[in-house]
Amino acid sequence: MFKRSLTFVIAAALSMSAIAPTAFADDDPTSTALSSKGDAAKGKRVFNRCKACHILAASGPKKLGPSLGGIFGRKAGSLDGYKYSKALAEADFVWTEEKLDQWLAQPKTFLPGNKMTFMGLRKEDQRQDLMAYLREAASAE
Repeated sequence: MFKRSLTFVIAAALSMSAIAPTAFADDDPTSTALSSKGDAAKGKRVFNRCKACHILAASGPKKLGPSLGGIFGRKAGSLDGYKYSKALAEADFVWTEEKLDQWLAQPKTFLPGNKMTFMGLRKEDQRQDLMAYLREAASAE
């Protein structure tokens, strides 16, 4: 019984480390490893779930969440004019596709204490499509 419990604890810890917001030397905000697998047209439809709270323009009407324009390469919790949760304001990472993928999969687990109410996108292809759209929309501005 103890051995099985210990195995479960170790497995749970390893799975949590896969989504924890840690910084790695190879995190590259210009990497398109995930968005290149996505379809921007489909991602635009996925973004419909986001646009109730987020805009893509660098400036514009304030919404519930910060602008997602230029998110890749931006330090988490650093957009001027937006009041972030303490968790995001103190986060020490830059948004890369890998970080955004982890965030979108499970926002509350990725960074406990954030104020985003969205439960996440469980399907990997939807996250890739959304990132492809975000890349395309950011380059269009």
